[in-house]
Amino acid sequence: QVQLVESGGGLVQAGDSLRLSCAASGGTFSSYGMGWFRQAPGKEREFVATISRGGGSTSYRDSVKGRFTISRDNAKNTVYLQMNSLKPEDTAVYYCAAVKGFSGSMYYTMYDYWGQGTQVTVSS
Repeated sequence: QVQLVESGGGLVQAGDSLRLSCAASGGTFSSYGMGWFRQAPGKEREFVATISRGGGSTSYRDSVKGRFTISRDNAKNTVYLQMNSLKPEDTAVYYCAAVKGFSGSMYYTMYDYWGQGTQVTVSS
């Protein structure tokens, strides 16, 4: 059983930056592809970014390309999401997720474990 705990969310202004962290425990972190998803009020959960088990492959939704960067430190059992040039439309609860045996996926149904989420609010 893998436990995931996100941190780093907050209230910022448009154009600011935030770095989200997701600390994993209870499993072999390097065995899991990792992903970040987000959910705004009244909307479905959507894919943000994913990273392969070794960190060599990443993928992003189009609207965050060039602004967000996903990375991981397998020695620290942590995955990060660096978010720059934040926009009001980035406001959501951000969740990290782990999928065993895959390099990562943009489909949330593929993931085995989820964190509790961290709120990101971007004011205009």
